Amino acid sequence: MTDSARSPRERYREQVREEVKRHAWAQIASAGVTALSLNAIAKEMGMSGPALYRYFAGRDELITALIRDAYRGLADTARAAADRGTTAVALAGVIRGWALEDPHRYLLIYGTPVPGYHAPDDITAISDELLAVLLEVCADPPAGEAESPFEAELGSGHGWAAAVPASPATVHRALSFWTRVQGVLSLELAGHFAPMGIDPGLLLAEEVAAL
Repeated sequence: MTDSARSPRERYREQVREEVKRHAWAQIASAGVTALSLNAIAKEMGMSGPALYRYFAGRDELITALIRDAYRGLADTARAAADRGTTAVALAGVIRGWALEDPHRYLLIYGTPVPGYHAPDDITAISDELLAVLLEVCADPPAGEAESPFEAELGSGHGWAAAVPASPATVHRALSFWTRVQGVLSLELAGHFAPMGIDPGLLLAEEVAAL
């Protein structure tokens, strides 16, 4: 629905929800997601707690909205890069740039799970869009490449891989790509590379190129 097709009340509701999310991100940046408080946000916005609960039914609904926005942003960023014909190395750099632009957004979806929180199914659907991009970029392994034991397991229909529309070799490369990206990013955002005086961007590029 376009903005012009919505009623003034609907537009106002969306504006308030966006403002709530901005305050929520600020809270997460200062104290972590476990300290997220709708009552504190209401106070910052000059509203009563019950009034704010008309826009978000509770903490979990707010967290879901934040996670959904984060996944949507990453999936769209990766898709745009893939549509430009990017290489795997370049895609890794795009994902790293997205993470460094807002580390708290990245850590909310790939950091420590929020205690007691369970994401709805539509979140998985958005993350599957990102997986589809990885499968595209990692498709067509070199001819004659021998199948690894892990790829043989994937080919036997093991676990979630049975439903992935790609060859075991492509799935293996996509998973290897993702684990290397996540590994470097997690260490970089935690500050572990700073004392070493190395360039994490160059390290990530070489790790992905090695695939």
